[in-house]
Amino acid sequence: MAKLVQLPPKFLPKEWSIANQTRFANAEAQRSRSERLVAESERLVDEIEKTTQKTQKDVNKKLGIAIDLLEKRVGIDLVHDEVERELIKEVEVIQGVIALLQRTLEQITEQIRLSRSAKYSLEKDLKDKFQALKIDNHCSTFTNNTPAIGYASNVVTVQSSVNPVEWEDFSNTNIVKAEKQRNSSVALRTLIDSILSETASDMRKQCDTVNVALKNRVAETKDAKNKLEVHLAKVMDEITSQEKNIENLKKAIADKEGPIKVAQTRLETRTLRPNVELCRDPVQYRLISEVQEISTNVERLRETLNQAEAELKGLIRNQLSLEEEIQVKENTLYIDEVICMQMREAISINNF
Repeated sequence: MAKLVQLPPKFLPKEWSIANQTRFANAEAQRSRSERLVAESERLVDEIEKTTQKTQKDVNKKLGIAIDLLEKRVGIDLVHDEVERELIKEVEVIQGVIALLQRTLEQITEQIRLSRSAKYSLEKDLKDKFQALKIDNHCSTFTNNTPAIGYASNVVTVQSSVNPVEWEDFSNTNIVKAEKQRNSSVALRTLIDSILSETASDMRKQCDTVNVALKNRVAETKDAKNKLEVHLAKVMDEITSQEKNIENLKKAIADKEGPIKVAQTRLETRTLRPNVELCRDPVQYRLISEVQEISTNVERLRETLNQAEAELKGLIRNQLSLEEEIQVKENTLYIDEVICMQMREAISINNF
């Protein structure tokens, strides 16, 4: 009892009451600030994570479309043209965006960890304060007539206790830590908004560039196809003309069979002349000349016929080549104009 009487000077009941009310008010203010901060942090973290993951998903879809367009054409049209160069560049842009978003997502994950750590500290501090508040409220009900009061030893010196300044500093440290993480989340959100805006702008710009290159390539392919069709029409006309020419040559050769047969028959018949009448007279020389002349002309016609038939074969090969090339162009137009353009029309790059 003597030891208890020698305790340090005690506060007045009014001071005790004021101190309790001050602590209650501080605890309530800190609790309100902490609750608002926790709610705001959770909302901000969830919003950032959802936005970034949605952006990554959309970017991956666009990457798949770009890669799918690269290897569709065939033949000579499987060319490393402006469209392919821009598509490759688009793939590189999208892959760069994915890498950037992945790094950003890692930053978000780390910020979530820090925010949750701050939230845990706040919630633990709040829990302790509610417990302390409950105890102090219970203590405030004690009076000299309270049955539950009694003597207690070793209550003056409490292990691990702190003074009011340390108590307030501890709570303020948690609040400052949470406020710092909230500000970091806000700053990260601003950075993410900027990143999303810039990446969307880069992808939209490259997408427009690819679309322009694709439209230009379609126009070039159509022009090439039209020219091929014009050449094919000319070749077909030439084939018809050459076939008629071959028919005329064959007819001309056939027409010479009668005259040469007549001339040769005359020569053969004149060999039957008797004795001195078998004379090489002017008629004989003229018949010989006629046979030679007709034979020479027939040979020339046959040579021309061979040339015409060879030319016809070349024209037919050219026809087949042109038709094949036109089919290649039609395939390219189907891929570029029908498939690719429709696929790219489905691409919508908005600010996330």
